[in-house]
Amino acid sequence: MEGSVFKGRHFDRSVILLCVRWYLAYSLSLRDLEEMMAERGVQVDHATIHRWTVHYAPLLLEQFNRRKRAVTGTWHVDETLYLMGVAGHSHSMRPG
Repeated sequence: MEGSVFKGRHFDRSVILLCVRWYLAYSLSLRDLEEMMAERGVQVDHATIHRWTVHYAPLLLEQFNRRKRAVTGTWHVDETLYLMGVAGHSHSMRPG
């Protein structure tokens, strides 16, 4: 993400991105994140983390969608194995 998006923020870009990423990727509460950041020496309020998430989540999604690989309609299957149980015996049948 561009540096201008973070210009004028009280916290460093890395702190903001870390909080937003952790909140979106893991099932952490905002207060959990507040406590985790305090353990790392960063005093940030849970309401601030919420504002960061609301502001930066759409921007992060846009960046992600730009970089992800295109999905094609082509599928490749090398080999399929069917297992059928008949009267207590296992039989395998490979499609021909």
